[in-house]
Amino acid sequence: MAVIADLAAYPAWTEGIRSVEVLATDASGRPERAAFRVGMAGIEAAYTLLYAYEPDDAAVSWTTDSAAGAVADVRGEYRLRAEAEETAVTYSLRVEPAIPLPGYLKRHVERTIVDAALEGLKRRVEGP
Repeated sequence: MAVIADLAAYPAWTEGIRSVEVLATDASGRPERAAFRVGMAGIEAAYTLLYAYEPDDAAVSWTTDSAAGAVADVRGEYRLRAEAEETAVTYSLRVEPAIPLPGYLKRHVERTIVDAALEGLKRRVEGP
C-alpha cells in the first residue's frame, strides 16, 4: 500500500501519467484528493480523484471529483491480500471517455491501462 499511496511517484513508474499533485491528505498522511495529468497516443486528460482507504490497508478506491479533456469519469480500486511472504493485488478500473468510443475500444483501453499499471507496480515494488 505504501507504493500505491505514493501518488507523486506515479509518473516514474506508470505509463501515461505525466504529473500528479496531491491536494489533500488524511490523518495518516495518505492522499485523499489528487490532480492528475495524463496522456497517451495523443489523447490528453486532466482529472482530480478522491481516495478512500479500507482498514488495515486492505484496499484503496477512487472516484472522479472533476475531469477535463478526453476523460469524463475514472473509478477504480486496488485490493491487497497477503499470501505468505507476498501480496496479491487486484486492480479494477472503469474509465468513461468524454469522447464517443465503441465498447470494444473502451474495454481495450481499460485493459491496457490495468496491465501497464500492474506491471509498473510489480517493477516498482520488486526493484530493478
